[in-house]
Amino acid sequence: MASAPTRNEVISLFRSFLRTARGFTDYNVREYAKRRAVDAFRRNGGLSDPADAAAAFADGKSQLVVAKRQSVVYSLYSPGYKNVMEIERS
Repeated sequence: MASAPTRNEVISLFRSFLRTARGFTDYNVREYAKRRAVDAFRRNGGLSDPADAAAAFADGKSQLVVAKRQSVVYSLYSPGYKNVMEIERS
């Protein structure tokens, strides 16, 4: 039987997701990764069964590995222009 993750482990996973999302060069993908992380953690925040919490945590760790890999791939093929949302106004 898997034990439930501690609060610090969950917060660490969440912060890792946000840190990885910052690594995406494309604005739309970056914001999507942030939004998906926040939504998933809100959805699973009320899990009280330790087995369900452990399963959600393990799924989150595997999704983090995928996000890190995608961040590297996106950085290799990033466009040479900025999105309208990233242009600084003078």
